[in-house]
Amino acid sequence: MEHPKEYSQLITLTLAGSREAFSELYEATIRDVYQTVHFLVRETSEVDDIVQEIYIQMRRSLEHFDISRPFRPWLMGIAVRQIHAYRRKRWTHLRVLKKAEQVNPVVEPEFTNKVVDKISNHSLLTSVESLPYKLKQVIILHYLNELSQEESAAILEIPLGTVKSRIHAALRKLRQKPENQTLFKGKVEDLHEFQ
Repeated sequence: MEHPKEYSQLITLTLAGSREAFSELYEATIRDVYQTVHFLVRETSEVDDIVQEIYIQMRRSLEHFDISRPFRPWLMGIAVRQIHAYRRKRWTHLRVLKKAEQVNPVVEPEFTNKVVDKISNHSLLTSVESLPYKLKQVIILHYLNELSQEESAAILEIPLGTVKSRIHAALRKLRQKPENQTLFKGKVEDLHEFQ
């Protein structure tokens, strides 16, 4: 569902109390939200809880949504803010543990869920996972969720130039890895984003 009128109808019905409309809104957006959370949160055991918090926050904020604006970027903004809140909470928790000399080992991400299984190139996936968080964030929003650079900038609340430079830096890092040399022929270069 990409048509704004379909989203606005579901939003209007949801605000009127229709559980069916909220369910349809959820079904239309869950794939993008789940993928984004999965790729930006290393602890796979936390993904479902964060996704649930995103939809709770979406429902609470829905009455303030401006129907004339695109819905997906607005929802992805909520997702990114919830992920940031989770990361802050996690960072604080880890600091407390470290002070108590009880540091937990780093949890390696599992790529076993159905959404991630659909991504065919494990090498590229591993390379994206190894990027610094700020670079990984823009790559996931722009390429995985197919949001424009402008939408990504609005979601992350950073200047468009910063998004472009982060995408450029991320692609440069990904191209430096020998296993990715043949992967970046095609879509990325065809977009002529940096020429």
